[in-house]
Amino acid sequence: MQTVTAESPTTAATAADDTRELLLRTAELAADFLGSLATRPVPGSLTVDALRASLGGPLPESGASSLEVINRLAADAEGGIVGSAGPRFFGFVIGGSLPAALAADWLTSAWDQNAGLYVAAPAASVVEEIVGRWLIELFGLPEATSFGLTTGCQMAHFTCLAAARSAVLRGAGWDAEAQGLFGAPEIHVLVSAHAHATALAALQYLGLGRDRVRTLETDDQGRIRIETLRAGMSAVPPGAPAIVCLQAGDVNSGAFDPIADAIAVVRERPGAWVHVDGAFGLWARAVPSLGHLLEGVELADSWATDAHKWLNVPYDSGIAFVARAEDHANAMSPPHAPYLEYTARQQRDEVHWVPEFSRRARGFPIYAALRTLGRAGVQQLVERCCALARRIAAGVAEEPGVRILNDVVLNQVLLRFETEGGAAASDALTRSVISRVQDDGVIWLSGTTWEGVAAMRISVSNWSTTERDADAATAAILDAVRRVR
Repeated sequence: MQTVTAESPTTAATAADDTRELLLRTAELAADFLGSLATRPVPGSLTVDALRASLGGPLPESGASSLEVINRLAADAEGGIVGSAGPRFFGFVIGGSLPAALAADWLTSAWDQNAGLYVAAPAASVVEEIVGRWLIELFGLPEATSFGLTTGCQMAHFTCLAAARSAVLRGAGWDAEAQGLFGAPEIHVLVSAHAHATALAALQYLGLGRDRVRTLETDDQGRIRIETLRAGMSAVPPGAPAIVCLQAGDVNSGAFDPIADAIAVVRERPGAWVHVDGAFGLWARAVPSLGHLLEGVELADSWATDAHKWLNVPYDSGIAFVARAEDHANAMSPPHAPYLEYTARQQRDEVHWVPEFSRRARGFPIYAALRTLGRAGVQQLVERCCALARRIAAGVAEEPGVRILNDVVLNQVLLRFETEGGAAASDALTRSVISRVQDDGVIWLSGTTWEGVAAMRISVSNWSTTERDADAATAAILDAVRRVR
């Protein structure tokens, strides 16, 4: 007969650890890292081979103490940690983490709640409910709007477009949840020529196809042209299911589609669904002076955004909003399992609103951020980032040969360095300047292609970025272009 020991190997290896000492040491390492963000080089310093060598090797035969593991992890990963949480990271639309949101995220891990059902995590359920209501109020969405907290904007798009798929097929007499898509009526999907890859990926995951969409022509800022939308809607057969995706904040230019006018065109076809990609642009709704950019957004059917961008909370913070709760729940609610204890309607089971059963209690960091900032703080955060983007654009534009490609209406700056020799030579110069800035490490920003030409892309999204950081960015860019030339 096999002998069963009183303790598992894992229990035996960790029994002697002082958990308090471990967590205090971890907090010390984290605080040291955060304290270095204002001055450390932004990109990682080690190559991929060096990181594999320091972090890898064969699976250990026996375990080490938790304290030893954490100390070594911090040391070995150091050269591969990008300072994206800091004030001089301007690549992509990536915010940092507000201190209260970070602390709440640590508590979330310590509490280790499974926020799929109310019965498994009552506080997580109630906090999520409160967060959703606060955000609906902040964004000025219809009071009856439903919501779900997802891993990121990718899954927020998935959730919203699943609700869209369900609703437009139901309107055509087809139950997608019960019958699937085999034999279903064709859904016509119209998107901007500048639609973000995550929205297209969501269509891919939902079986609607990322390449069979009808692409709408845009203007020089990336905004859809209303006449093209009208023509696209006219091509949809009468009564056919249709979904239109609009953008509130282009990921390159920051431009907003003419939302009110676009929705008016779509509403000429009863039953057509309007989804808004507001990954970062929806947060501009908190700023009265930017309200014109989002005029009519409340008239859409669904909206996707991401709190890790402009609310500056840790990752795992996408948010899906759907105007009609029934459409949302029809698409997301799983079939009943006898062992699950669903609660009464007055209590929120999160599993009915997102495509996950087991999931992190991701409402706590958002709650902490909103409690810390309040409505006024969110407004100030967005306003400051936009002002700093304009400051960088104005400073760099003073250099001869620099062309700002976009109207800086939000927090995005697109620029290009032009030289003799035509477009190809200017493309090469622009890419060389981007590489030099990245290699220097004072700041980090990214490159992109805009309307067929190379461009430098600057995003200002971090709560801790100051005018001094913006000026450092300007100086780093100008220094790079002068050296490259």
